[in-house]
Amino acid sequence: MFREVFVANVGDCRAVLSRKGKAVDMSRDHKPWCKQERLRIEALGGYIHDGYLNGQLGVTRAIGDWHIDGLKGAGCPLSGEPEVRRFLLSEDDEFLIIGCDGLWDVLSSNLAVEFARKRLQQHNDPARCCRELVAEALHRDSSDNLTVVIVCFQASPPPKFSSNLGVRKSISLQGLKDLQGALDSR
Repeated sequence: MFREVFVANVGDCRAVLSRKGKAVDMSRDHKPWCKQERLRIEALGGYIHDGYLNGQLGVTRAIGDWHIDGLKGAGCPLSGEPEVRRFLLSEDDEFLIIGCDGLWDVLSSNLAVEFARKRLQQHNDPARCCRELVAEALHRDSSDNLTVVIVCFQASPPPKFSSNLGVRKSISLQGLKDLQGALDSR
């Protein structure tokens, strides 16, 4: 059975998949520093100044922001056209996090997946996990808008990984001598 996901992205929101606990970016942020976006903008007569589209806007694609002078009309450098990607899901795919820039400004894709995965393992409640991600972003001083959606692809929580490595913690003989010396000198 094939399960497909289509991700349509405009602006600085992002979709991130958890695949066996690893973050997989399913979209690309449309920021002025992105080479493909910069080339598209320059081909349309626009420019990047000080990290901003035409010196005014921090994204290169947007559904809103049409009120900004010089960015509206046919052939303008600000595009409302989404970038669409199609993905086939596997049984290793656990959940998808969709969030706006307020989340991604303070959490990397990897940290967000790690955080959400732990919370889903604890309570398996996607709505609660969204609220916890927003709270974590606020705790990290996010200063932008915060919207988060989690789509789970399994009914059960993400599995905990077991390690068969049998890692042993030990201290060397020299380490023991150094520790004993430090304790004796007190």
